[in-house]
Amino acid sequence: MNGDGAVVAASMQRAIDAIRDDTGSLDVVVLAGSAPTSGSSTPECDSIMSLTGVNSCTTWTLTKASDASDPQVNTDVRDAEFVYFAGGDQCRYAAWKGSPLEASVESVVAKGGGSGGGSAGTHINSSVVYDACQGSATSADALADPYDPAITFTTGMFDWPHYADTVNDSHFVTRDRMGRTMAFVARAIKDGLTTSGAAWGVGVEQGGGSLFVDRNGLATEYGQNAYVVLGDHQPEQAVPGKPLTFSDYKIWRLTPGSTFDFGNRPTCGFYRRSVTDGVADADLYDGIAEPCGSPGAALGESEPNDTSGTADDASALPSPTTLTGSMKSSTDRDYFRVALASGQTASVRCTIPTAYDADLYFMDSAGRTLQRSVTDGAGAPESLTFTRTSSGTGTYYVDVEAYSGAGTATYTCTVAKS
Repeated sequence: MNGDGAVVAASMQRAIDAIRDDTGSLDVVVLAGSAPTSGSSTPECDSIMSLTGVNSCTTWTLTKASDASDPQVNTDVRDAEFVYFAGGDQCRYAAWKGSPLEASVESVVAKGGGSGGGSAGTHINSSVVYDACQGSATSADALADPYDPAITFTTGMFDWPHYADTVNDSHFVTRDRMGRTMAFVARAIKDGLTTSGAAWGVGVEQGGGSLFVDRNGLATEYGQNAYVVLGDHQPEQAVPGKPLTFSDYKIWRLTPGSTFDFGNRPTCGFYRRSVTDGVADADLYDGIAEPCGSPGAALGESEPNDTSGTADDASALPSPTTLTGSMKSSTDRDYFRVALASGQTASVRCTIPTAYDADLYFMDSAGRTLQRSVTDGAGAPESLTFTRTSSGTGTYYVDVEAYSGAGTATYTCTVAKS
């Protein structure tokens, strides 16, 4: 699955070799919804035929939904070992749902072949397809209203092994599509478009980016970065005509050469970002990953802990550390002591219940505020990062303060060090 329409030789060669088991040769069919406007009439086949182990490559340009019933098209597809969907307009591909051509493509994968594509061809290969049949939505559009008329989906088309509950996106960083993918994920959960109550956005960058997924669900990234965006709970607000609020997306950043196991989806290695009233957190495309391999620790507040002198001590606990408490009055302040070595970065992310609005501060041993997060609104998540540049180890304080409201509902702050 490529970030733009061009064939990526390295990932395509790997797919070809995996299907033919490094012996013999195979046949490829390219499906296009429109002809190229310039240059070769078969650019994908031109690239594919230069690769080892390809016997033939046939391009079919199908401009009408009825073309999906063409007997010769379906014969060629069923005889092939790989089907490549060209870039263009995924709405034309979505129109093939329920057609003989859909069944023919599925038969290729069922016999041990493969499917893939670029740009629009990437979109059509997820289980929830952003079909763009009513136009193309930007991130700003989608965050301002996740039910913007341009956001429409096709489901029940392809359901590839190990790739359930996914919604793909392309041209990801260059066209700043993280925000709209967040909205797609929220919509998929809210509208029940997935089977698990969770949704996984998969965004691939253009310019040679390609995500290869093998028959066991193990994905390898090529060329550029890709991102996996997990929403694992109901959105706090996703209704027509109102901006999106969704806390704590879990985001994996896949650099070239890195892997992601869709067959056994990971539960660590992600960073967190949120959207509040249509405004996404900063640094959507990079973050400090919560580490794997350590169970971490948890510490609940013990009152009184309203000053640095009475702070609950988390300084010796392993990373990541989970801090919990509540804003018991509208003037409550909860302090937690942490330690950082020289060059070490603390990433603090707090999920706040809707019963109150709480702010987050990171303070030094003298009580000076070094970083703060003061997102407005009850239930709004807070997050910050701080890096110690001084030598040795220093003492710091995480301060959670009531801004408005109070209650016994629990907030949860994760402190990860890297």
